[in-house]
Amino acid sequence: MRLDAYKLRRTQALEKDKRKIRKNEIYIVLDNVLDTYNVGAIFRLADAVVAKKLFLCGYTETPPNSRIKKASINTTEWVEWQHFDDAKSAILHLKSYILNLKVIAIEQSPKSIPYTEANYEFPIALVVGNETHGVSKEVLEIADQIVELPLFGVNVSLNVMVSLAIVLYESIEKNKS
Repeated sequence: MRLDAYKLRRTQALEKDKRKIRKNEIYIVLDNVLDTYNVGAIFRLADAVVAKKLFLCGYTETPPNSRIKKASINTTEWVEWQHFDDAKSAILHLKSYILNLKVIAIEQSPKSIPYTEANYEFPIALVVGNETHGVSKEVLEIADQIVELPLFGVNVSLNVMVSLAIVLYESIEKNKS
């Protein structure tokens, strides 16, 4: 179903359609993501990959917020989300009721592996961290895997939404077979 900008912003009309969509067993955890435009873009991304739920943790801003709403193009209205005081608590909550949940942190770390080599078998929780400090140490300690994207230029990092998008689509591709 393709929607133009007008239809995207009319969330009431989409209510019946959202119930028909089968969601992927993907949970996205934002660990103190500061930029509200990143948060809004991740709502859009969660909708694009039909993720089950988005967890906004720590000081990550939550809806209603005009900048999140603008960047999300109203996907805050139909992407299920929940706030937790910290990402570790959100992950432990998920693990308490989702059998065989694999937690994958997207972070530069001595323990990271190339994102193309990860096991993305669903159900998974993908964690992105603060734009300056990354995924918290507490979350890295309980993650099943830490993945990293290769960087070849002068810059040593990517935007959290961009990194998440690449890993999300890799996980969907690997679950097709």
